[in-house]
Amino acid sequence: MSETHRYDAALAADIEARWQDYWERHGTYQTPNPTGDLADDSGRAARPKKFIMDMFPYPSGAGLHVGHPLGYIATDVYARFQRMSGHNVLHTLGFDAFGLPAEQYAVQTGTHPRVSTEANIRTYRTQLRRLGLGYDTRRSFATIDPDYYRWTQWIFLRVFNAWYDAEAGGARPIDELVELFASGERPTPDGRPWAELSPAERADVLSAHRLAYAADAPVNWCPGLGTVLANEEVTAEGRSERGNFPVFKARLRQWNMRITAYADRLIDDLDTVDWPEAIKIQQRNWIGRSHGARVHFPVADDASVTVFTTRQDTLFGATYMVLAPEHPLVEDVVPAAWPEGTPQEWTGGHATPAEAVAAYRKQAAAKSDVERQAEAKEKTGVFTGAHATNPVNGERIPVFIADYVLLGYGTGAIMAVPAHDSRDFAFARAFGLPMRCVVEPTDGRGTDPATWDGSFTSGEASLINSSAPGISLDGLGVAEAKERINAWLAERGAGEGTVTYRLRDWLFSRQRYWGEPFPIVYDEDGVAHALPDEMLPLELPEVDDYSPRTFDPDDADTQPETPLSRNHDWVHVELDLGDGPRKYRRETNTMPNWAGSCWYQLRYLDPFNDRALVDPEIERYWMGPRDGMSTGGVDLYVGGAEHAVLHLLYARFWQKVLFDLGHVSSAEPYHKLFNQGMIQAYVYRDSRGFPVPAAEVEEVGDGWVHRGEPVRRELGKIGKSLKNVVSPDEVFAAYGADTLRLYEMAMGPLDVSRPWETRAVVGQFRLLQRLWRNVLDETTGEVSVVDDAPDDATLRAMHKAIHGVAQDLEQLRFNTAIAKITELNNHVTKIDRVPRAAAETLVTLIAPLAPHIAEELWSRLGHEESVVYTPFPVADPAYVTDETVTCVVQVKGKVRARLEVAPDISDTELEELALAAPGITEALGGAAIRKVIVRAPKLVNVVPG
Repeated sequence: MSETHRYDAALAADIEARWQDYWERHGTYQTPNPTGDLADDSGRAARPKKFIMDMFPYPSGAGLHVGHPLGYIATDVYARFQRMSGHNVLHTLGFDAFGLPAEQYAVQTGTHPRVSTEANIRTYRTQLRRLGLGYDTRRSFATIDPDYYRWTQWIFLRVFNAWYDAEAGGARPIDELVELFASGERPTPDGRPWAELSPAERADVLSAHRLAYAADAPVNWCPGLGTVLANEEVTAEGRSERGNFPVFKARLRQWNMRITAYADRLIDDLDTVDWPEAIKIQQRNWIGRSHGARVHFPVADDASVTVFTTRQDTLFGATYMVLAPEHPLVEDVVPAAWPEGTPQEWTGGHATPAEAVAAYRKQAAAKSDVERQAEAKEKTGVFTGAHATNPVNGERIPVFIADYVLLGYGTGAIMAVPAHDSRDFAFARAFGLPMRCVVEPTDGRGTDPATWDGSFTSGEASLINSSAPGISLDGLGVAEAKERINAWLAERGAGEGTVTYRLRDWLFSRQRYWGEPFPIVYDEDGVAHALPDEMLPLELPEVDDYSPRTFDPDDADTQPETPLSRNHDWVHVELDLGDGPRKYRRETNTMPNWAGSCWYQLRYLDPFNDRALVDPEIERYWMGPRDGMSTGGVDLYVGGAEHAVLHLLYARFWQKVLFDLGHVSSAEPYHKLFNQGMIQAYVYRDSRGFPVPAAEVEEVGDGWVHRGEPVRRELGKIGKSLKNVVSPDEVFAAYGADTLRLYEMAMGPLDVSRPWETRAVVGQFRLLQRLWRNVLDETTGEVSVVDDAPDDATLRAMHKAIHGVAQDLEQLRFNTAIAKITELNNHVTKIDRVPRAAAETLVTLIAPLAPHIAEELWSRLGHEESVVYTPFPVADPAYVTDETVTCVVQVKGKVRARLEVAPDISDTELEELALAAPGITEALGGAAIRKVIVRAPKLVNVVPG
């Protein structure tokens, strides 16, 4: 047999290259908008729409490995199926290109980050094109494109020039707040008329309300990287995710986003989106909404410490207080000397309270928030020398500082109820502090905490030991006790019921070069001014050194120095912002890499618009609310679960601000979220535990050997450091892109991680070879199908496959769709003369999954149009249901007969048939029948009397 027309790797490569060129030449995947410069006369914009997105890739220098395309292939398959199902499908891919890796590469090599990043993007685009992904490439961009980050800066200014009106429940322009102050409808903080405030004072007042603001705040300072990090970028060990450097707490002036104003809406609107429940739980936990009370504890000199507690019912059990080491009130309450009788273990061995507090603060600054909240075996802290008064009973209680209390959660202070909180209990035991039982134990332990091994916590028990003049909680349940104490606190001005959140405002500054510049300048008084829109984009200037100044990783007493601050001519400028030329100083921090990915879904919609963020009609068409999508958003968003908090929470926040200000109609960015699993690979380690090249390992007997030495195998991520990278280029060369696509989709359910097995790829290659032979003669290359009508068995196989594959593709069950296609392909393989109808059904079913071979076979079958927009076949219900099914009839649990019956047979008819079957009458032998259990149409169980 001639090999000329055999489907092999060389032929696959030729077919794939030709069709990729065809798609590009004909603009096959160009998606029309309903209006604007991307509208056309194809009529597709009148169809139902589907907006399908992948999470932004960051273009690394190594290019793609076989694990990267899993989600991209999945969304491409789904998008192709939706096109064939009659939808107008928007599917494209851009690049999240700002960030630390390119900057660090620039520091090491001197290569400008833009040069290396754009080279990486070209590599990615080449590899993605080779996969046959059906993107509308006109809509692709990178976040580093000035035409793109112009609008990132524009959005920042909208956030900066907005405030959250709690009464209205949304953002409003800051000018409206100025009008309220100017008219006197809203008083200024100190009561002076707005007109009497200086420009700097007005700026400070507005900054307390702006949704983007600069403020001194405790931050995660990483001297080894020379930059500030968000909480999410710090590991549980208190080190930077990138570089593994120590991270310290410091107070620095930084830009923040007031995401906390949206805490309730961010929680409540999770009910409107179709997301995995695990992701919703993570977001709810991260926001951390808690219902409780604020309680004011008086301290010296008319000051008071406010605590937030969810167990205000236990106020009578508070026997000491703890402040976060960074709490600003600490300096105000620390006395010059230790009070008489202070226990030595409370002092930390220091001569004065000030010395003890300073030493402990330095110790606490070296820990991350995660470390501080971990359940340490040894509790640490020091007495401040101050006392507070418990407002409910008038008791003086000592005030400590301890690292298990965080300034960023609640109020940064707690009332300690050691009898009923495990951490307070451990702290009290360590420092010999008193305990009082105020919630009656239900486990028989008694009411003396001195005899307990741990705290007693219950939300169901009754209150005891909780009475004072004017208030008694004794005998009340927890819920009723909370209501009563809330009312008592409010009546006396000692507190009130309230809600608090774990969520902190979003730290938005980075001391880096490779990020979006802030469109902010400062006047000679230090007041921040927004650049006018016509000055955007504010582009990054050239600098001689791309790196922020780094320090000894362990030197906490350092300050950031940004790369942009070194370009004097760029920093110090003369501008006319509407009141004549004046001298200004530019902001020299840059935005975090999350900024560009907060809104990219909107740019995909209208990528060439230079007049507005997005055309309102276009945004409503693709993302607006509709039935089943009350808050709108992208129809399908696929990406990793690792972005549960950071990217997804930030993007939701920006979308809501834009929604409130009337720039978009959708209050949520992504309606349906799907988290794909991970493709893993085997890692081989030598006797030292070091990875060895996986490609050089041989399987010998029951083990594995590398260069004659035994190695152990484990399943892990794919990566250069683990020496187990498999490039898609290797699979392309051996089998072609369609085989790679099929293999990744067939490996298992999309949301489950699975191991890569190079040896198993050939199975999908053989499926394509059999499909090829079912349509073409390998000897001549001619179409071998006939125009005969399919027989009944083939019709049933075809329509069952159509029905099942359509359902599976709609539900992203690609592995089972491939199994059904394989089953039909195997059926057709056994037919001597393949009917054209069967061949064309196979080709259209596999087209979303293996588009190149589908295009080639579709063309050879005589079709002039691309298969991309060919209608997906529709199953005939008459052929989907079997004519008969096999019913098993049992007597005493043993099979005694099998009957071929109609699928819709009634229970009564089936029972009559079963009892009349010869095998059943013989098995019964005339015995009486006690019960007949019928499960039509597949089971009858006869129970003799």
